[in-house]
Amino acid sequence: MAPDTSTQIHNIGYRSYDGPRLGRAYARKSLFSQSLRGAYGLGRSAKSKVLPMILVAVMCVPALIIVAVAIAMPNSTELPLEYTSYALTTQVIVGLFLASQAPQSVSRDLRFKTVPLYFSRPIERVDYVLAKYAAMASALFILTATPLLIMWIGSLLAKFDFADQTKGFGQGLVSVLLLSLLFAGLGLVTAALTPRRGFGVAAIIAVLLIPFGAVTAVQGIASSTGNTGAIEWMGLFSPITLIDGVQTAFLGATSEFPGGEGPSAGVGVVYLLVALGLIVGSYAALMARYRKAGL
Repeated sequence: MAPDTSTQIHNIGYRSYDGPRLGRAYARKSLFSQSLRGAYGLGRSAKSKVLPMILVAVMCVPALIIVAVAIAMPNSTELPLEYTSYALTTQVIVGLFLASQAPQSVSRDLRFKTVPLYFSRPIERVDYVLAKYAAMASALFILTATPLLIMWIGSLLAKFDFADQTKGFGQGLVSVLLLSLLFAGLGLVTAALTPRRGFGVAAIIAVLLIPFGAVTAVQGIASSTGNTGAIEWMGLFSPITLIDGVQTAFLGATSEFPGGEGPSAGVGVVYLLVALGLIVGSYAALMARYRKAGL
């Protein structure tokens, strides 16, 4: 019988890799960068850029109008809106950005079951969670801090007091940093509960808006009945009113609560502890979620 010559061995050039191994730090940095860019549609399709860029533009337009009004009024000595009030006033835009981008950041990995592929590399669960959390918080910080920067530059062009405006700008940055950390944690935890992006979007909007509506209604009732002592305590039950309470107690902000009845410094400590507890709790919840998802 003639030998079988149909089987052949081909040398297709596989060689061992002798270059540097970049390790976990590089992988974590790359995941952070990719996730942050993805939040604004960078590196994705043109369609993916439309919504985040529209929201950025809508977020910045009021700041430009405020600056234009301040410069046009010759006797004006300060901006018509406080730095610390801007994010609270535009909270719907911030919520829409978070609801649209948090599921994009984590839901696709769950839906297409790519999380175990991440963990098969040097990257570990803590690296994945830290990178995603930091990227989402950074994206929100960029969104909320950019209008404040526009207002600060505009105040300098209008020749307002430099020290006063810089102090207000700094207080505003601290406020939006806390807001970004809190909202990013809540948004990512909510989005990570389901691989369905649509469900994640609806759930995040509900987490942000339903408590705010309920708290505002109860505070209004308390104010109308003269029970002003309950107003400051009710603010603990909504993410946006938590930020309002912290910045009123410690950053010299004017409270958006009914009648301007913001928390005192003593109650403000409780607000701060609850906000920090939610941030730490969100991180812990994400770690627990990806302990299972990484299997």
